[in-house]
Amino acid sequence: MSDIVKPTFQPNREFAKQARIKNMCEYNDLQTWASEDYEGFWGHFANEKIDWFSPYSQVLDESTAPFYKWFVNGKLNVAHQCIDRHLATRKNKAAIIFEGDRGDKQIITYLELYYNVNKFANLLKNEFGVKKGDRVVIYMPMIPEAAYAMLACARIGAIHSIVFGGFSAEALKDRIEDADAKVVITADGAYRKDKPYMLKPVVDEALSGNTPVQKVLVIERNNEEITWVSGRDYSYNELIKHQSTKCEAEVMDAEDPLFLLYTSGSTGKPKGVQHNSAGYILWAQMTMEWVFDVKENDTYWCTADVGWITGHTYIVYGPLAMGATTVMFEGVPTYPDAGRPWKMVEEYKINQFYTAPTAIRVLHKMGEDEPAKYDLSSLKVLGTVGEPIDPPAWKWYYEAVGGSKCAIVDTYWQTETGGHIVSPLPGATPIKPACATFPLPGIIAEILDPQTGEKVGVGEGGYMCVTRPWPSMIRGIWGDPERFVKSYFGDVKKDGKPVYFTGDGAVYDEEGYITITGRTDDVINVSGHRMGTAEVEAACKKHPNVAEVAVVGKPHELKGEGIFAYIVLKSEDTMAEEMEMVKEINKVIIKEIGNIAICDDIVFVPGLPKTRSGKIMRRILRSIAKGEVITQDISTLEDPSIVATIEVKVKG
Repeated sequence: MSDIVKPTFQPNREFAKQARIKNMCEYNDLQTWASEDYEGFWGHFANEKIDWFSPYSQVLDESTAPFYKWFVNGKLNVAHQCIDRHLATRKNKAAIIFEGDRGDKQIITYLELYYNVNKFANLLKNEFGVKKGDRVVIYMPMIPEAAYAMLACARIGAIHSIVFGGFSAEALKDRIEDADAKVVITADGAYRKDKPYMLKPVVDEALSGNTPVQKVLVIERNNEEITWVSGRDYSYNELIKHQSTKCEAEVMDAEDPLFLLYTSGSTGKPKGVQHNSAGYILWAQMTMEWVFDVKENDTYWCTADVGWITGHTYIVYGPLAMGATTVMFEGVPTYPDAGRPWKMVEEYKINQFYTAPTAIRVLHKMGEDEPAKYDLSSLKVLGTVGEPIDPPAWKWYYEAVGGSKCAIVDTYWQTETGGHIVSPLPGATPIKPACATFPLPGIIAEILDPQTGEKVGVGEGGYMCVTRPWPSMIRGIWGDPERFVKSYFGDVKKDGKPVYFTGDGAVYDEEGYITITGRTDDVINVSGHRMGTAEVEAACKKHPNVAEVAVVGKPHELKGEGIFAYIVLKSEDTMAEEMEMVKEINKVIIKEIGNIAICDDIVFVPGLPKTRSGKIMRRILRSIAKGEVITQDISTLEDPSIVATIEVKVKG
């Protein structure tokens, strides 16, 4: 195999063998290596990082682009990569530290993880008849059994599709039917803010009528009363007792699917994003090592849910592939108070902390002084994910949480990329607040003019694109190859060839740093000028009394589109004070951006419509601003009642 991937470009240092990139010289050398010997670059790391069962014959096959194939004919198993290969040296090391909503704790070693995953795999295989290629839907709370289920599927070659536990029965049903899943793994329910909430009744509703599901496996977590359907529903807690701890890992091809993860667009049915085995796990491991700089004895915590890609890559697969200790958290970061995360950092001596800007803003608003009450000296790297972080949140995160000493990695990526594609490197990249910085080594990314396909100049907005395929990229939309091509390769061309378009706008500064300006469909065209909503939101947040803001476009008779801002204030004000506040906020916008970005409408609201993972549902806000009837499913929101409250405010 070494003859196949021998690099023709030799980097100047031995750092290619180490996990950490120490400085920009090393970063530049890696990027030069990737640009001059692309296949040699990826082949080197595939050989170094993956425990292959048998070698691949070709690094990259582009013959059927954009349906690329990586590490052709290579054989591996992702569960083996995450567990078995660590047993010789790490069997007694903590693999997963679990803390439940009620403060219940588990520490699961790599050997215990191996036994638990094998038993789960045997249950699926022997009791339910699940085999390689079958689809299994996982609808679970954030408990260790969710990770066991993922890895058990990977071990026997089944394709898992996790549906976030906050989704409605209708959303769950759509995903089950699209994936043609034969098994659903769920729980009776779990706990949230010390109160039980239920999942099994949602599954029951989703499975009413004709469905492809034959069996439902139920983990009994909160022991509330549920309905059991004879011949369909089975207790995990009972069946698992009788399973063997030995289960051979299925030999999988590098391009065999590992999982499906459905993303929701503003229109159309959800898209089943397909990720395959070798390329995905390679990049998950590499980005864990490079971006978070996790050492052997570090404890790493990502606050996401496994129902999202962040939970897949940076709670389960990435940390375990590199042999790290990863924290799983069932609860709400602000319960019982806004000191909960910092208490956990102190207790577990957490070294890397990864969360969303929305969570940072909420923690700032609810507990600005809470971090000072705890010993956070163990922290080394702070990460952000999900949306661009605004400067005020970045400043508080850096100073109050990180003690002005931790590197902040503002990571840019998406479900379809599998892992980070643009991010600072801790200790190497000079950081600029709220800036994604540079593409990671091996990611050939550029901001392109959508009309000409040329790289844009400094300060010119363009489309964020990746112009070469990379191992962890989306392999397709399940069952819909035409939609895959149209969705990701139909908008931008470079040198006459389609390239992967992320759907996001971005801009370069004078030093080549990349700032993501938001979704291109979240760009507002004001009198012919394209205004990124993220830019306007960042300006609004510079007002000292603004806690949160969401900006959308609204049809305007003269301008084409006007700017509509929903703002949550830090303090409650009178009507007269709010009218004065509108003037003050627009003054800040004029100062930060210019008159073109003045908000035509500013409405002060008590909160914003968010999913339980903290994502602001801007398409609902766009509909309200336009006076449209809300047709979107709001059952998955943290507080569905906030929608009606906002509608009343806007109409008033």
